[in-house]
Amino acid sequence: MPRAMRRCGMATKPHSPASERNRDPILAVLRDFFAGRRHVLEIGSGTGQHAAHFAAALPHLTWQASDRDENLPGVRAWLGEAALPNTPEPLRLDVALDAWPSDRFDAVYSANTLHIMAWPEVEAFFAALPGATTDDAKLAIYGPFNVDGQFTSDSNAAFDAALKARSPHMGIRDGAAVDTLARRAGFVLVDDVAMPANNRTRLWRRRA
Repeated sequence: MPRAMRRCGMATKPHSPASERNRDPILAVLRDFFAGRRHVLEIGSGTGQHAAHFAAALPHLTWQASDRDENLPGVRAWLGEAALPNTPEPLRLDVALDAWPSDRFDAVYSANTLHIMAWPEVEAFFAALPGATTDDAKLAIYGPFNVDGQFTSDSNAAFDAALKARSPHMGIRDGAAVDTLARRAGFVLVDDVAMPANNRTRLWRRRA
């Protein structure tokens, strides 16, 4: 996802135009799906734009941002400027290398991460969920997905080619393969919401 730098006040923050475009369609889904939730873990907070926007719009949630070390300064810049009471210090979390937080979350959210991770990292992501979530936890993942191994649009095919040119381990994931990992982790798919620009928000709930 292309990023630019935006100067706001004294701080220079990373800025993703795509994150700004997709935040409100995603929020419309999360507002309903995360109703009744209290503590959400965001995996791969990226620039921090979603964390700041969603935490402001969903004040009933404690929004725990996380990412690799190199992205945390940008996340802190967005959250610091927002100065919200429901955004604790963002966590360092590489899903395949770091210990996951000891807290139990009743919601997990991630956007545009699965196609950036190598497949073993995607597997590690889902394998760690049972130890990090409550028995009734909800999981929401936004991004492009293939169907039965096929691209759903020419633009997604071109995007996949660009990802693989950037790094061979990247690529759009098949929805059924991701669902298999979710089921192994105890999560059942409850909805698959079509989003703008040939993306989806896939929604799972952990089986009690």
